[in-house]
Amino acid sequence: METVHETAPRMRIAVLTSGGDAQGMNAAVRAVVRTALHLGAEVFVIYEGYQGMVDGGDGIRLAGWDDVGNVLHRGGTVIGTFRSADFRERAGRMAAAAHLLEHGIDRLVVIGGDGSLSGLDLFRQEWPGLLADLVEQGRISAATAAAHPTLMIAGLVGSIDNDLVGTDMTIGADSALHRIVDAIDAIASTAASHQRSFVVEVMGRHCGYLALMSAIAGGCDYVLIPEHPPAPGWEERMCAELRRGRAAGRRDSIVIVAEGAQDRDGRPITAAYVRDTIEQRLGEDTRVTILGHVQRGGRPSAFDRWASTWLGYAAAHEVLSATAETVAPVVGIRGNRVVTVPLVEAVERTREVPAAIASGDYARAMALRGGSFTEMTQIFTEMSEPPTPQVDGTPRRIGILHAGGLAPGMNTAARAAVRLGLDRGHTMLGIQGGYPGLRDGDIRELAWGDVEGWTAIGGAELGVRRSLPEVEHLYPIGRALEEHRVDALLVIGGWNAYVGAQTLWQERDRYPAFRIPMVCVPASIDNNLPGSELAVGADTALNAIVDALDRIKQSASARRRCFVVETMGRYCGYLALMGGLAGGAERVYLHEEGITLDDLQRDVQRLRSSFDAGRRLFLAVRNERSSEQYTLDFLARLFDQEGQERYDVRQAVLGHVQQGGDPSPFDRILATRLVAHAIDLLTGELAAGGQEAQLVGLVRGRVRATPLARMPELMDLVHRRPRDQWWLDLRPVVRAVSEPGAAAPTGL
Repeated sequence: METVHETAPRMRIAVLTSGGDAQGMNAAVRAVVRTALHLGAEVFVIYEGYQGMVDGGDGIRLAGWDDVGNVLHRGGTVIGTFRSADFRERAGRMAAAAHLLEHGIDRLVVIGGDGSLSGLDLFRQEWPGLLADLVEQGRISAATAAAHPTLMIAGLVGSIDNDLVGTDMTIGADSALHRIVDAIDAIASTAASHQRSFVVEVMGRHCGYLALMSAIAGGCDYVLIPEHPPAPGWEERMCAELRRGRAAGRRDSIVIVAEGAQDRDGRPITAAYVRDTIEQRLGEDTRVTILGHVQRGGRPSAFDRWASTWLGYAAAHEVLSATAETVAPVVGIRGNRVVTVPLVEAVERTREVPAAIASGDYARAMALRGGSFTEMTQIFTEMSEPPTPQVDGTPRRIGILHAGGLAPGMNTAARAAVRLGLDRGHTMLGIQGGYPGLRDGDIRELAWGDVEGWTAIGGAELGVRRSLPEVEHLYPIGRALEEHRVDALLVIGGWNAYVGAQTLWQERDRYPAFRIPMVCVPASIDNNLPGSELAVGADTALNAIVDALDRIKQSASARRRCFVVETMGRYCGYLALMGGLAGGAERVYLHEEGITLDDLQRDVQRLRSSFDAGRRLFLAVRNERSSEQYTLDFLARLFDQEGQERYDVRQAVLGHVQQGGDPSPFDRILATRLVAHAIDLLTGELAAGGQEAQLVGLVRGRVRATPLARMPELMDLVHRRPRDQWWLDLRPVVRAVSEPGAAAPTGL
């Protein structure tokens, strides 16, 4: 992405949303508008998608900074969307070009699905010809056409289906997953009460992302997706798996069906058909729930706020720096980074998937979805079926231990470890209460049914302690490992979990019992662990923060008020920065940047200017250790004193609400994926007679293993955070959307 430093005064851009709505579109629109204004451009918002461009008039409006000031929390799209039949005709596109030129607009950001982006590309290709026809008809002058010879464009994909090939997530998919998983959690409790079966239909005509990921996050029994149709005779196999699950202790059965699911002969598989099959073959009371458009509605998740904001920021830069020679891009997220993909290529490859499904080339369809999609399909199969263990050599005993601070998703990780370990033929051991429990020999075997229902539960059923193994504890820990014949350790937790594992690894020469494979899985709301860009629990904490910020902002609607809110994170500012970005904060304080007196003087001036301009709220988010001297109370008192009764000041410490609650869908999926790799690492080490101690983590979207010995070089040990923190690159995004630049007049 080329960064724009300044723009010509006459540079004008427009933004619209088109096709199906998706949560997070408002965040993207807000980011495009504010980033462009920050850079000195004039920005127009087009109402009702392409139709607003075709109709012109009040459908194209000049946008000011405050016109997008209270939209982050809102679902749908506040500027409307429309599937325009007129724009499909050349006459409609000609009218659209004429109306854009009335406002001097020749740069356009479109947020929509593949159909909307195809229309955008066609519009760009036709632009010179459309202008020539408009000149010939006398609707524009030759000078106007010469001043705007090319339409510069950028596309963002708003689609809850997450169906764009080449990027990890589309706008709205994470929020839709929240809606689905919330419904599954609710259904699971009533299904278990009555020992019922449920069939849940979710959206996804040609993409099984929502179905597959919700089945994993919801701990479901069976899933049917378009890209991977079941083989003939699937009905009997499905019923056999449900029967075995009941025999293993399940009180409920839940089958997820994507709306586009079909068998290998191309016949649709409906939720009603699945229900009838279960009732006829198993004699179980079975109900159908079709979630429908509830998946599109509601507030966007934290991810769909901060990611969409980043995408909108990048799209504004792309379109403002574009030239006639620039390849039209789609801007997306891949591996926690913003990437650009040629628009034509992205649309063509996305459309290859339904074509492959229609032709019966399911291997091609799965390959287009990417390696992680195929991987998660296999993981779901292994976890949902009661084990028929196959292992080379003697089955081994693997201990599972939580340590450090509590993180939502620890139970999900433990469940995945038990079920995947049993599937590989291992005996899985639960170590109760962290390293002290290991010292005391509080260890028991865990069966497949023992972890039933753990996917959705917050907290840690195995217990968690921050205590580290002290020197005097090493001998009893070694004895406990020997007495319980523990062959490997899976350590799930935060900083102290890693330090404890490092201690055991460093003492293996003195204690032979420590000469076993160990793998650490990151689980910490602080997101401050080595070898992984994301830790289990951080997304859940972010959603808790954003929910709290939404409520705090609503409480300020009656009065002009400044809020200073403190988040957890210790010396790592991830929660503060990402929470502030997703929550619409005007200022974020990080330990990584520090706080100076000059900073505070500028902030006081911003506060005064903000309220003098008629705004009713100023939100500042502070990392709990951003400064030892400039504390939360100090900041609140300073702003209050300098406000001179322009506004009230309130402070809020969010505290342990950030650690509580059930894990988010993302944290459930991340925990499952990381643990699957961890179990494979341990299985490989055990088969080879190895003794490696490793860390697993997500780096640029891929799961990687790192030797535990590299921990000191990867970490700032004084501040307990990684030396390289990818999310710090979003600081300019926060500034662009929170600090008004050369804002255009209001007029929306």
